[in-house]
Amino acid sequence: MRIAIFGTGGVGGYFGGRLAACGVDVSFVARGAHLKALQEHGLCIRSPLGDVQLATVKATDNPASIGPADVVFFTVKLYDTQSATSDLKPLIGPKTVVVPLQNGVDSVDTLTRAIGAEHVAGGTCYLAAVISEPGVIRHTAMNRMIFGALGNSPKISSVLSELLAACAASGFEAVLSQNIQVDIWAKFVRLTVFSGMTAVTRMPLGTSREDPDLYAMMEAAWDEGMAVARARGVTLAPGLLDEIRHMTASLPPHAKSSMLEDLERGKRLELPWLSGAIVRLGEASGVLTPTHRLITALLRPHVGGKNS
Repeated sequence: MRIAIFGTGGVGGYFGGRLAACGVDVSFVARGAHLKALQEHGLCIRSPLGDVQLATVKATDNPASIGPADVVFFTVKLYDTQSATSDLKPLIGPKTVVVPLQNGVDSVDTLTRAIGAEHVAGGTCYLAAVISEPGVIRHTAMNRMIFGALGNSPKISSVLSELLAACAASGFEAVLSQNIQVDIWAKFVRLTVFSGMTAVTRMPLGTSREDPDLYAMMEAAWDEGMAVARARGVTLAPGLLDEIRHMTASLPPHAKSSMLEDLERGKRLELPWLSGAIVRLGEASGVLTPTHRLITALLRPHVGGKNS
């Protein structure tokens, strides 16, 4: 199986690196200093589950040099989604399946408009990983990828079954979902709160988890996200809130969201597609979202990064 990682940040670099380490044919699309380090020194993953050092990897900023892949993991930042779709074409062959592993809920529709539903699956992941320096991915928590067909497509289902087999020896948990839209929204409800609260407090998760008032704010934000999902026809599992609470309790207190990492580094934020999207979709569905509206308002001045 040939896999292309389109956007070799924390998510793409981690999952792609783990797959490459177990012998899967993986090509990385990257840019800037990170690309240069990958080409000259390979890829390093530093992880509590065990480090990985790949002395050489296939890395480029030109998708045409890779050619059609069986699976493309689409892992660019949410603010680059629209512009990045125009560069996907060289990676798309007759049987190619593109799996977005991003934080929001809009990417499937964007990709479908750009390359056609026959090439798009659903995907999401639970992973805390960032580029700590060019060529180096720092993984701190969680280790799960979920993907699934969005409709009744034997071609896509077949490719995803092959992908599941390719992930078997990777060292991360891979799940072939039977209802990927529900999984995407379940992740979205969790992630928007984790991202928003850690970024607003400028502190890792432990701070919000241990402070009664901040934890109450988290509870309110989870409720808002689930209400928006239900209003949009997404049937979430009855026990989702308890699952979220359990996951929140099990994460290390130093866990940071990628949005907090971006805020600390003065980078652009994915806020408009996270808490901002909860507010936008809530307004469209007649659902009040005061907690996510507060998070959005407090972080909006930082959305463009230091150079905005």
